[in-house]
Amino acid sequence: MTISAMDDFLAHQTPETFDHVYCGDRTFYDRYYFNCHPSADDIFLITGMGQYPNLGVTDAFVAISHGTTHSVVRASRELGSDRLNTSVGPLGVEVLEGLRRLRVWCEPNEWNLDFELEFSGAVPALEEPVTLRRTGNRLTEHTTRFAQVGTWQGRIRVGDKTYEVTPDRWQGARDHSWGVRPNTGEPEPEGIKAKYRPQGTFGHFHNWIPMQFDDFMIKVYFDEDAQGNRMLEEAVKVPRFGIDEPVIHLGSPKHEITWKSGTREIAQTVLTFAHSDLRVVGTPLRTNYLLGGSGYRPAEDWGLGHYRGALKVEGLSFDLKDPAQFARVQGLNEMLCRWELSSGEIGYGMHENVCAGVYAPYGFESPSDVAP
Repeated sequence: MTISAMDDFLAHQTPETFDHVYCGDRTFYDRYYFNCHPSADDIFLITGMGQYPNLGVTDAFVAISHGTTHSVVRASRELGSDRLNTSVGPLGVEVLEGLRRLRVWCEPNEWNLDFELEFSGAVPALEEPVTLRRTGNRLTEHTTRFAQVGTWQGRIRVGDKTYEVTPDRWQGARDHSWGVRPNTGEPEPEGIKAKYRPQGTFGHFHNWIPMQFDDFMIKVYFDEDAQGNRMLEEAVKVPRFGIDEPVIHLGSPKHEITWKSGTREIAQTVLTFAHSDLRVVGTPLRTNYLLGGSGYRPAEDWGLGHYRGALKVEGLSFDLKDPAQFARVQGLNEMLCRWELSSGEIGYGMHENVCAGVYAPYGFESPSDVAP
């Protein structure tokens, strides 16, 4: 145990110092996620940072979709004992005002991708339902997350183009999640876990949808298994700061999704709710293919929480016009969408979607099936 600056706060939850967490599970993590867009299809930036105390690693990335290119800068270092040090190579996050304002940055580098941005929350941070899952008798996921939409100010430079980011049109969402989560750190042997995920029968349908409107956020979240059984769900309307109205629970979300032919990429999403007559239609404007270099897909050369030495910084670029490169980044699609409500409001926000393995409700009866 090592004393650090964080230990001077009246915030201890255990008898340990802050460089230790409540459990010894190697997959324990604590992570920031942010996205930023101009309410149009020009560019879509996603950046994130994670700490993995039981693996001794912290890492960060930025992934920008612009033109027909997907560009990434990523960094990893040894965590050490100072959990307040939220910088990794050129990337960093600073909390300016808890649950309201944060600063994120990527310093100039050899890959010509950098930014300096400040996020201001437009609505109160929303705590999501706790995720609790077991594989056999092992607890494989136990996480807490909060989400928030807001506006951005600052600048982004990618290649020879600089974007001046102003809060009148640049919006986005962020989350902060922590706990035990799979696909963190170097892979373990499958062992008996393979019994509970038979090849050719496992499926995961994931949808995380924060929508931003002038006076409120609509937040929808649902996960389903291969047969469409609902494992987790949320659908709420959260008023903007300064509007004295309650959070409204819309009831269980129902989805009607149209897919792009020959893919598992969404062309349109229609959502309705059990306790509301509201109808929501989402049309994708630009997709950030987050599996391209971010670490969310573990690989031999990189993965979330993988040890890469004292410090490692890399840049990558994918040409999305190249079918082979495009195929490498498919799977975790962060779609910037235009959202239209049956009540008339127009908003923007991200639809994060995974349709992996089998998903029978839309006719994906094998892991290789795609939309007709």
